[in-house]
Amino acid sequence: MDYIIKNGTIVNEGILTKCDLFIHDGRLVEDANTLRKPQLFSAEGCYVLPGVIDTHVHFRDPGFPAKADFSTESRAALAGGVTSVIDMPNTNPQTTTLADLEDKEQIAAQKSVVNYGFMLGATNDNISQLLDIDPLRYAAIKLFLGSSTGNMLVNKPDTLDRLFGESKKLIVAHCEDESIIQANLRNYKMEFAGKEGENASLHPKIRSREACFVSTYKAVERARKYGTRLHIAHVSTATELSLFSNKPLEEKNVTAEVTPNHLWFDDRDYAELGNKIKCNPAIKTNDDRMALWGGLADGLIDTIGTDHAPHTLEEKNRPYFDAPGGIPSIQHSLQMMMEGFFNPGVCERDDHDEVLQEWLPLIVYKMCHNPAILFGIENRGFIRPGYYADLAIIEPGETAVTREKLIYKCGWSPLEGQTLHTRMRQVFLNGMPTEQSTAMPLKFIK
Repeated sequence: MDYIIKNGTIVNEGILTKCDLFIHDGRLVEDANTLRKPQLFSAEGCYVLPGVIDTHVHFRDPGFPAKADFSTESRAALAGGVTSVIDMPNTNPQTTTLADLEDKEQIAAQKSVVNYGFMLGATNDNISQLLDIDPLRYAAIKLFLGSSTGNMLVNKPDTLDRLFGESKKLIVAHCEDESIIQANLRNYKMEFAGKEGENASLHPKIRSREACFVSTYKAVERARKYGTRLHIAHVSTATELSLFSNKPLEEKNVTAEVTPNHLWFDDRDYAELGNKIKCNPAIKTNDDRMALWGGLADGLIDTIGTDHAPHTLEEKNRPYFDAPGGIPSIQHSLQMMMEGFFNPGVCERDDHDEVLQEWLPLIVYKMCHNPAILFGIENRGFIRPGYYADLAIIEPGETAVTREKLIYKCGWSPLEGQTLHTRMRQVFLNGMPTEQSTAMPLKFIK
């Protein structure tokens, strides 16, 4: 089926343009004359963006069916304008071999309603196997330099030197210094475990600013030593920004990601939300949050990924020390970014439409263009002739975040009770509206 998307405001490559888009056999084309009996879709009053590419998700499949699976979480992604995802390796079994990767590909092919790719996980013992796998088969190598859900900590210096020295793939690193975390954890457990003071406000003290900076510094230094392509996941502190450059993306070996949650919440929110915003690395101070917004605007931070990481409410309602870290967020991530500029301290202007139009190109760069460039994703992330027609069509209007409207299998969100001021009109995936679309595996070209 061919389509004409009429009268939308196209946001692409830094420019807003009101024009029509033409879709033929799943791809964007320049000439309407190539279309066969096209259906018309009105985007009047809407912004038309490339579909979001979320390069950091934990869909928990296989191994954690009570938390999530590819069916539920990909449907939540699509509802939020996310058309492609890259899933993390800390599942059960962990995705650390080619056989594990092939098993996950089969799961996604059966269940996913968005395009999909995967990272392979590094361990202290699998570097030889990783380096032997065709680098075009997967998105990147995920390296845990701090323990998190599904512990895959890599802490042997010789192993890290070999990985950084020989990897042909982008390395995506979770950076928190384990020795600092464990020392803080011992101290606070002795002081607070089982007592009234045991609550989530301890989290940024245990998984501290120091733990993040020390680990990120070591990873960046190792990458510079070996000339490795390194992407720091979910940056959470102002101090880490000093380690990054605002050169054009194509000129960087070291790049950085931020999550909507680290831009939206700060440590004042633990009092109300508690473990619901417990994540690794921890959400920190408002000063850190403001610095991250600045780093996003200044080009120090290159991509936005959700780190969508669902857990059940039963798990989250445990005492702080026993509750897992992770936040479900993919269903509203694009709307959070479109809303977030109007949080106190980010932008004090009240001309909402003009501010949104100024910031929308930045959102598209960080959520669509840059992920495609950085991870070498073929023919996606831009609105260009010949590219797949992955599109998010979003309009002004209220979206009430209620539990009844959440698609996540875990069934909750820290945003519940809030009202967002944009809503999805339609999402196109591989050239088709969502109710008719079919997902595809992502193809990597570097």
